[in-house]
Amino acid sequence: MSTVFGERYGEVLLVRIGATGPEATVYNTFPLNDCPAELWAKLDAQAIAAEHGAAAALLNGPRYWLMSRIEKDGGTETPRETFGGIEMLQQATVSLSSMNPGPYSVNEVDRKAVFVYDSGTTVFELVDPDGRRWVMQTYSQTVDPGLTLDDLTALGDRLNLPDGWSYRAQTLEQPLRADTSTRKASVLQDDLANSYSLLT
Repeated sequence: MSTVFGERYGEVLLVRIGATGPEATVYNTFPLNDCPAELWAKLDAQAIAAEHGAAAALLNGPRYWLMSRIEKDGGTETPRETFGGIEMLQQATVSLSSMNPGPYSVNEVDRKAVFVYDSGTTVFELVDPDGRRWVMQTYSQTVDPGLTLDDLTALGDRLNLPDGWSYRAQTLEQPLRADTSTRKASVLQDDLANSYSLLT
């Protein structure tokens, strides 16, 4: 696949209560459509949850990819659903930290994918108190509808980071691979709903 960098998408998460807590099935508009704004604005989470027999539905978007490529088996052959006229593919399952996870709380995502950031790409990272790196995979216009790619370099000035955390932007001198093809991804969001994957 050619680069996905900057491509717009949206997600619907159907939440059910599993044996170990809330679990969500994730449906994503990519690459079927770009999450049309006029249809997305009309989505009703409560109605979607009721229609699908879910405990809740979470609307996640619009969002924009920041990696260069996504390596994932299955392509567009995975199950499909249509929400409010927007067609989506089932792409992952998530073990949620709560019914409504807060900023900087870690969720476990089973997505079986590799996110590849090419050399020369600018990446945006959180560094936690243990020195672990969390690379931004998507930025979001959920909280700030006006957030753009150009805002990300100085985003650290706007974030309410937990004690001991830092934010940085750096240009890659060699490719970066966030490989969660054989294990669950650890994913969190900042207080502007931008999403990050833990690098291991």
